[in-house]
Amino acid sequence: MIDFTNAIEEFNNYKGSEKKKTLIYNNKKYLVKFPDPIREKNKTISYINNAYSEYIGSNIFKIVGFKTQNTILGKYEYNRREKIVCACEDFTDSENVLYEFENLALSTNPDKKIETELSDIMEVIEESRMIDTEETRQKFWDMFIVDSLIGNTDRHNGNWGFLLNKNTGKAKFSPIYDCGSCLNPMLEDNEIGKISEKELKNLAINCYSCLKENGKKINYMTYITKKENEECNNAIKRLFAKINIEEINQFIDNIECITNIRKEFYKEIIAQRYDILQKTYKELKKD
Repeated sequence: MIDFTNAIEEFNNYKGSEKKKTLIYNNKKYLVKFPDPIREKNKTISYINNAYSEYIGSNIFKIVGFKTQNTILGKYEYNRREKIVCACEDFTDSENVLYEFENLALSTNPDKKIETELSDIMEVIEESRMIDTEETRQKFWDMFIVDSLIGNTDRHNGNWGFLLNKNTGKAKFSPIYDCGSCLNPMLEDNEIGKISEKELKNLAINCYSCLKENGKKINYMTYITKKENEECNNAIKRLFAKINIEEINQFIDNIECITNIRKEFYKEIIAQRYDILQKTYKELKKD
């Protein structure tokens, strides 16, 4: 595992709730995410598992075929304690800057506060003259499907966006980033060991996006199985064949620093959701 402790540090200007450092490793800039000490309160371990979630979630997006932020699992010694961290490579440069969706929402309709209501997000996408509307809608729903597979509970308007080329003024859907809230990062190994088959199934099914419809958070699996949103249906038909469950399982198995009990939990909860996606996909192909 890579040790980032002695990497060159720069002033950090990344946002977000977690503790972060900006480090230079092999001449590349990385946002290195640390466990949140507030979330660790009353925990018996020295770190929570969001580093694993970030790393696995990002790589599942990559396996499915998305352009995704490169991530590296590593360690960092801080206050004489070794932390598991996730280093996320900065995909911006002097010409291309990240323009988060929340900024697009502010500039599109300055008279309306846009949060995560689905209809508001679709309205911004339709109204904006800076982006390709059709491509953005497709990418958005493709992202929704993979987020449903990994159980991402925090794809808010600051966790996705566009790469804006400062020379041309053109914006394209950015690489996927910020997947640290997937795969139940707050569950410790000893808690996972106590989860029954029924409880695991409930965890898989009762997972909510931070997107809302009519003011209520969307339950991923319920929303997908209802098949009421044609764009969501099209995303399933477009994307399902690209979800290689065997490759995902092999990727998880090959992560050396994760315990076997956690690997099995990750694979099983993903498999539960994959089966639901597969059933819905088959139903849609018949329609």
